[in-house]
Amino acid sequence: MSDICSVSIEDYGYPLQEHQIAKYPVADRTQSKLLIFRNSELAQDTFSNIGAHLPPGTLLVLNQTKVIKARLLFKKANGVPIEVFCLEPLDESFNHGHPMAASSPVRWKCLVGNSKRWKEGPLEMALSTEGSTVILNALRLDKTDSHSVIEFRWNDERLCFGDLISLAGELPLPPYLHRKAEDSDLVRYQTVFAREEGSVAAPTAGLHFDDRLIAQLSAAGFSFTNLILHVGAGTFKPVTSATIGQHEMHSEKIVITSETIVSLLANLQKPIIPVGTTSMRSIESLYWIGVLLLTQPDQISDFHIDQWLPYSPDIEDIHPGIALEAVHNHLKQHGLSQLEASTALMIAPGYRFRLATGLITNFHQPKSTLLLLVSALVGADWRRAYDYAAQNNFRFLSYGDSCLFLPNQKPL
Repeated sequence: MSDICSVSIEDYGYPLQEHQIAKYPVADRTQSKLLIFRNSELAQDTFSNIGAHLPPGTLLVLNQTKVIKARLLFKKANGVPIEVFCLEPLDESFNHGHPMAASSPVRWKCLVGNSKRWKEGPLEMALSTEGSTVILNALRLDKTDSHSVIEFRWNDERLCFGDLISLAGELPLPPYLHRKAEDSDLVRYQTVFAREEGSVAAPTAGLHFDDRLIAQLSAAGFSFTNLILHVGAGTFKPVTSATIGQHEMHSEKIVITSETIVSLLANLQKPIIPVGTTSMRSIESLYWIGVLLLTQPDQISDFHIDQWLPYSPDIEDIHPGIALEAVHNHLKQHGLSQLEASTALMIAPGYRFRLATGLITNFHQPKSTLLLLVSALVGADWRRAYDYAAQNNFRFLSYGDSCLFLPNQKPL
């Protein structure tokens, strides 16, 4: 583990100019540019043609999470604005339920903007719905260095928390866009396959797909499987330490169905390509959950993957099929249809991929853990790919263009 901890984040910086950051998406989802990296060779195309570059028989893994309107803008009685940014539910009962469907009251881990001006007492917001007025209250119960614990209450038992934030909240665009969400973002900052609310950021690699392209790829013999990773605000957390060994990786919740595990098992001899870093971390975490079930069955109280687990010298190397079977059998034995877990998995140079053989992704921020993940897959060639993108006017970050990374793949 010492080698991975000594990786210098300075080695993963690159010059990113403001004009290279896409502030808005292209008009047609599938018409973004596509960078293709195959066995160190670079080329470009349009994303709508990605099927011409995928290896035959590829299984694509989609993240079906949906972005919530996480930004709640309150005003104190004296007019001072206070922003409450919902990160994740705190109540234990939500770990295996649907926090958006919860009734009043609920407690969430939140970030608070203008926090020093909110000394005590509740904040209040009046909302109009179906001809009536609903009062939403926010009360700060606790404050730590990283977040505040906020209790939300409202006076209409017909409404769940998801209804409330749909009425009151704003879509949380990435901070580097330097703009407020617009009506068009309500559609374009969601994937067409988004199903379950819970993220505060979109799995942006999926933004390039539309229903027509998915149908075309299916007809061409490519297959799809789905999972959920609810993206947290930690995805934007910069690495401020000199080496990644000092960086605390954020934890995110994942949900993987038995059906998806069966699909992965059936495709182990074929290319498995996650759509996005979130899907990548999810399926690799699934492997490590299987390893823990096989090697430490009496020590598992919940399913959580620590960021350094794969780098431990004591961890056993188990065949991916055996690890997946262990998870599948666990679900069957307990009458479960899906695995619910959390992961802080750090995928960085030195990591050996167990399930993923390629990656569809966007261009990531300099010195970010997402760029470390790309480097873990393609090595130092990540820099050549990013230089190529800059020289060929690719658009960067969430609303930007896409990459298809295929290391160790034969030419089509």
